[in-house]
Amino acid sequence: MTHAQKTAHATTTVISAKPVILPAPARGEDLQVRVSAPATGSDLPVIVLSHGFGWSMNGYAPLADYWAAHGFAVLQPTHLDSRTLGIPAEDPRTPRIWRFRIEDLTRVLDGLDVLEAAVPGLGGRLDRSRIAVAGHSWGAQTASTLLGARVLDSDGVPGEDLSDPRIKAGVLLALTGLGDDLTPFAAENLPFMKPSFDTMTTPALIVAGDGDDSALSTRGPDWFTDPYTHSPGSKSLLTLFGAEHSLGGIPGYEVAETTDESPARVALIQQLTSAFLRSALHPEDTAWQKAAVALEEDPNPLGKLQSK
Repeated sequence: MTHAQKTAHATTTVISAKPVILPAPARGEDLQVRVSAPATGSDLPVIVLSHGFGWSMNGYAPLADYWAAHGFAVLQPTHLDSRTLGIPAEDPRTPRIWRFRIEDLTRVLDGLDVLEAAVPGLGGRLDRSRIAVAGHSWGAQTASTLLGARVLDSDGVPGEDLSDPRIKAGVLLALTGLGDDLTPFAAENLPFMKPSFDTMTTPALIVAGDGDDSALSTRGPDWFTDPYTHSPGSKSLLTLFGAEHSLGGIPGYEVAETTDESPARVALIQQLTSAFLRSALHPEDTAWQKAAVALEEDPNPLGKLQSK
């Protein structure tokens, strides 16, 4: 266990700064980022968290606060689709927002010096060799490209490789599946939702709800297991029983779009994602192995795990 992990168990005090501004002239809006970290501890691994459609750096407190309290520095950019920015649908950037989102994540990684300096007391405490990416829904699609997923063009040819070697692990929550199963509306209006997971080689935990029946797919909830099924090894799949798209409420507490509110389910996600990332970024750490055993032995489990 590292010094940062020992410290995380001793305190839950989190420090946070927002907005930290990263200049982005070609984007049309400078990038706003929230930075959260434990108040003490060194060698903090980093998680870049990509929000779902319409959200912002202010969302996902159940994840960001928990991860920060357990020894991670959490960086949350506000993407151009955020309701806080109010960009209209007819904005000329709209068709490329999916690419701007990916560029937002790489800009965060490129701007670690600025982000670290913006939080009093954070300087010199980040472990830049241990960086993970996480995302929910559209954020998971964004994050998956940095892990090696590719977007297929209209002829089924994989597009540009946007993977980032700085990323060592990922957590993909409610990540949509293959483009073969899109509804006509999604196929016409969301052309970037045609992924190939064949080259998504970076270790990742994929979280899917078996009650997540998307209006974007002609299939049922098993669509969300495609990223696990169709990607190479070093992957784990957590299937949550009864969970819908918000997976119990990870975007926030008591938010309107959560249709399956479950504090217990959110707590399980908090514990398992933290354990997975700790072990993925620190191979000597046994947290993930212990968490997997605990879930398997639970007489009333909230989900099941598979690994390959």
